[in-house]
Amino acid sequence: MPFAPLLNDSFLRACLRQATDHTPVWLMRQAGRYLPEYRDTRAKAGSFMGLATNVDYATEVTLQPLERYALDAAILFSDILTVPDAMGLGLSFALGEGPKFERTVRTEADVAALAVPDMAKLRYVFDAVTSIRRALAGRVPLIGFSGSPWTLACYMVEGGGSDDYRHVKALMYSRPDLMHRILAVNADAVAAYLNAQIEAGAQAVMVFDSWGGVLADGKFQDFSLAYTRRVLAQLHREHEGVRIPRIVFTKGGGLWLDDMRDLDCQVLGLDWTVNLGRARAQVGEGAGGKALQGNIDPNVLFAPPERIDAEVAALLESFGRPHQGPGEGATHIFNLGHGISQHTPPEHVSVLVDAVHRHSRRLRGAV
Repeated sequence: MPFAPLLNDSFLRACLRQATDHTPVWLMRQAGRYLPEYRDTRAKAGSFMGLATNVDYATEVTLQPLERYALDAAILFSDILTVPDAMGLGLSFALGEGPKFERTVRTEADVAALAVPDMAKLRYVFDAVTSIRRALAGRVPLIGFSGSPWTLACYMVEGGGSDDYRHVKALMYSRPDLMHRILAVNADAVAAYLNAQIEAGAQAVMVFDSWGGVLADGKFQDFSLAYTRRVLAQLHREHEGVRIPRIVFTKGGGLWLDDMRDLDCQVLGLDWTVNLGRARAQVGEGAGGKALQGNIDPNVLFAPPERIDAEVAALLESFGRPHQGPGEGATHIFNLGHGISQHTPPEHVSVLVDAVHRHSRRLRGAV
């Protein structure tokens, strides 16, 4: 069954460094706990994984923010840890807590047992992608995603979130051979996973290197960036004759923008510590430049509406006037510098989205 033609392609055009009449905007975790309708659906599902593994529920919550806000892209509702769950590590979520794995990967035997999982175990994700794409009916593009090899390894070794990454860094420093083995398996699994999402209907894919920034200089390049490269090298460049943009977001990665300039992706996501204008000069201009995505501090959304409006305007102005006219040039996709907080007032998101569209049109001289 063919999908409906795309009615709003501003996000994809910006990813490909093509001119748009406004700066497209979407938000990391835009479908989530800050929305009362999401909380209602999650209660019906009984658990986070009950929500994520049910195609109808995953479709419903992916579309919820689009009913409220004039967003320019949808992102698959899932979790970054579905791949290690399919490896048999036993993922669970307690209400109000982060993810936990029943089994960790810390010993030589644990690492030897790792393998790229059968993608059939993740069929629920691919079925959700297809369902969401159909339900969108061409309204906006759909983004698929995965955690990066390093970020997945952090959770797999730690068994969940961590304040100090003691176990994963101890393994990295004491047995780099084992860490490289984990990362190689993860990279090949992530590539297979993202390709299956593309085949199911994802129109762009994003690699979340959420914990790349916890690494020391040098270690980031060897243990995170190298394996993100391995993922990107295996991804479909197009599907059914249409280009599929690739986005890489490294939280805390602003120090290494020069290292990321030659990544085989179209877009670099930035956290709120990075100055957009400097990043544009550094990696966003010229042949081979990257589109930039981000990067307002999510806590701006707790400020009064007039301050949100002013902060949006300031951030857009820090990037400057995006590329106009034919060909390619510097472009920007507005987003948060990390995921939206569950405590965010939903009406403040309306202020932000509307401000992005209004001010970005003004900067282009369209108002």
